[in-house]
Amino acid sequence: MSSRPIAPAARPLPFICARRAPLDKQEFLLRMVLVIGTPLDWPEAKKVASHVRSWGIEQLLAIWRRAKGKERDALLWGDEVEYLVVCYDDENHAVRLSLRQADILMSLVLDDTLPDQGGGVSGVQQGPVKALETVPIFHPEFGRFMLEATPGKPWGIGFKDLLDVEHNMKWRRARAKDHMDPTEYPITLTTFPRLGTKDCTTPSYPVSGEMLRSQFVPDEIANPHIRFPTLAANIRFRRGRKVEINVPVFRDEKTPWPFRDPTVDYDLHQWPEDDDVRNGAAKDGCIYMDAMAFGMGSCCLQITFQAKNIAEGRKMYDQLSPLGPILLALTAATPIYKGFLADTDVRWNQISRSVDDRTREELGELPLKNDRWRIPKSRYASNSTYISQDPRLRKEYLDPDLVIDGDLKQRLLDGGMDDLLATHFAHLFIRDPIVVFTEDLRVLDLDKADHFENLQSTNWQHMRFKPPPPGSDTGWRVEFRPMEIQITDFENAAFSVFIVLITRAILSFDLNFYIPITRVSENMETAHIRDAVSSQKFYFRKNPFPSRVGRPANTSDTSSPAAISRPPSPLGPVEDEYELMTINEIINGQQSTEGGFPGLIPLVESYLNSMNVDVETRCELARYLDLIRKRADGTLWTAAKWIRNFVRNHPEYQKDSVVNEIINYDLVKAAETITRNEGRDGLAVEMLGARQ
Repeated sequence: MSSRPIAPAARPLPFICARRAPLDKQEFLLRMVLVIGTPLDWPEAKKVASHVRSWGIEQLLAIWRRAKGKERDALLWGDEVEYLVVCYDDENHAVRLSLRQADILMSLVLDDTLPDQGGGVSGVQQGPVKALETVPIFHPEFGRFMLEATPGKPWGIGFKDLLDVEHNMKWRRARAKDHMDPTEYPITLTTFPRLGTKDCTTPSYPVSGEMLRSQFVPDEIANPHIRFPTLAANIRFRRGRKVEINVPVFRDEKTPWPFRDPTVDYDLHQWPEDDDVRNGAAKDGCIYMDAMAFGMGSCCLQITFQAKNIAEGRKMYDQLSPLGPILLALTAATPIYKGFLADTDVRWNQISRSVDDRTREELGELPLKNDRWRIPKSRYASNSTYISQDPRLRKEYLDPDLVIDGDLKQRLLDGGMDDLLATHFAHLFIRDPIVVFTEDLRVLDLDKADHFENLQSTNWQHMRFKPPPPGSDTGWRVEFRPMEIQITDFENAAFSVFIVLITRAILSFDLNFYIPITRVSENMETAHIRDAVSSQKFYFRKNPFPSRVGRPANTSDTSSPAAISRPPSPLGPVEDEYELMTINEIINGQQSTEGGFPGLIPLVESYLNSMNVDVETRCELARYLDLIRKRADGTLWTAAKWIRNFVRNHPEYQKDSVVNEIINYDLVKAAETITRNEGRDGLAVEMLGARQ
């Protein structure tokens, strides 16, 4: 999971010219690990929290004043793909997570061809962006077993770029693999199925270290950059106990019941937090986990859009927000935790709990005494705000119980920011900064964004609205964050292209997907239910079109409502504007209902019709739309369903919910085979369909 909070004192590491002599390993590790700054432990960080928030608001206002009128010519976008690096022990029929992130990145740094073509390793060695190249850039992630890869330059909106994404994703994976040991492979599973079991990493380290204090994973599993262990330790310190992650176990025929996680050690007395399990942290019927690594060690697929201006960015943020839970369920890929089948299919809530720093008072478990307010959600959660100045945004869509910092909101208003955006940031800034460096408290620099990003980047919501970085030509951006990573590059490209095309349809047709933001949060919870894509219904807006005479027919030939004037203020009860729909209805349309919701794919196809796309390009894009269409109607399975079925039909499976080492090995090997062959050999045809 992308978890790169901006470490305020972790100064930008100087780029190394592609023509210089290569780094030796010692220098590389210093550049990767060394932090020019002194992180504060939580008791000291708490004392300066209000100071950091105040300075962050001043930096935000400086950005706002400079960039609120910024215009870009066209939409740009980028994708982020995250990998687990696994290491096979074929002789013993075992697979483990490889903790060689630094070695792999070092090898990539030494690859002269990457910086020469505009790629490289972020922050260490990276060449100039080439006009015609999209050579990958590799990034470290929270887990030492993780890598992230992005294209070397943003994608444009041109259809050629859309058709290049899949090839580029395959290229990224191949380049990463080229710099790994023969026994290693970059797999795109959301989580490693046996993370947290004994001997699940190589090299292996003792658990119960000082920073994570986990019963199940060692401190060495995390990236050694000081911001990561400090983040984990200060979250634990602030909440007064370890993070508490309980995932319902899948109850199979022979699952012991009531289920009590057999891996929990109730007799461990290494740290004071070991009392957590004796005080009820591990819930009956659940798989119990106790560290940030179980969430931030997850992989996902994220898409960032650059809008032409702030108004377009705010509109995309709002209109994509209701789509988040739908794409979360549609990409479901996480049915296993810590060697047990779970009764959920997606990762979101597990990550949410892994970074939940709320105290007992903020959780509502104790009366407010030392804290300022009760906070309903973790800092990793679904959106709680809409921010567009669209006249169709009714106050009834907003969260009536939204918690904000009133003083900071007033400062934003006094600085010229409008009420909606000021409310959004005043909500984000109810949180405390978790990682604070002494050196950054000396002088407020309004030409930087370190204090602002300290809070902004550690609010992990399913959408993120991103102001332009100071001193950069970058515009206003929106990040779409809910999707699960898929096993193949074909699938990841399909979902990336689909979201891009939806944004084009939204802006071209002035579509309206507003529903109450609290319903979006409910939908996020629904998306966790096992096989939600086929078994559940989600709140969704019935009529996405602006007010006009008549509506397009409910088919893929829906015409563009290009000549529509701005709609009048909506009237009537908000509850009449949306209803519960299946994902099939949302994606493919309510074909049996006169005047029903047209469907996201028909809307995308209408947009493509309006653009007069050539036949060859339409055929290529149709491969992606067909995958999504069939996932939605149940013809093709989600990865979560396929993985669950693989486990339950494995000859080693005892129908007791346990995913043992042999099953795990065969599952990961199968995932690698699927990645390479993409179903052409018949494996995973239920998930990918018959492919040639």
